[in-house]
Amino acid sequence: MNKITAGLVAGLIATVVLSVMMLAKGMMGVMPELDVIAMLSAMMGASAAMGWLGHFVIGTVVWGGGFALLYDLIPGGTAVVKGIVFGVAAWLGMMIMVMPMAGAGMFGMAFGIMAPMMTLVLHIVYGAVLGIVFHMLVAPKMATH
Repeated sequence: MNKITAGLVAGLIATVVLSVMMLAKGMMGVMPELDVIAMLSAMMGASAAMGWLGHFVIGTVVWGGGFALLYDLIPGGTAVVKGIVFGVAAWLGMMIMVMPMAGAGMFGMAFGIMAPMMTLVLHIVYGAVLGIVFHMLVAPKMATH
């Protein structure tokens, strides 16, 4: 499988894992005010379905494709470490660009200190899954070249 396709597939799978964790967080009543889908929907002036679609496009195409394109430039000795580094960079972008645009302030501090901490954990998991799946998809090809 080529690197771009592997990045997109890895991005999709990592986004599914992240989404399940987001839904579980919501079902447990943990920080219900931190609803990323509602924030995306409001920013787009669209329905929750469009918020979910935007979430999956960002996680799959933007971050998954971006990871594949930047893979060789990302610091880290393994695909998992590279994925985590990439996930943390994506989190940082979300904290300094998306959160303020959504009205949550820098690092989402309008929701308190737990917002940046919780979203960091979610992005670390996203990045780890991204790296693991990407490696599984490209390792056989990379080993033969």
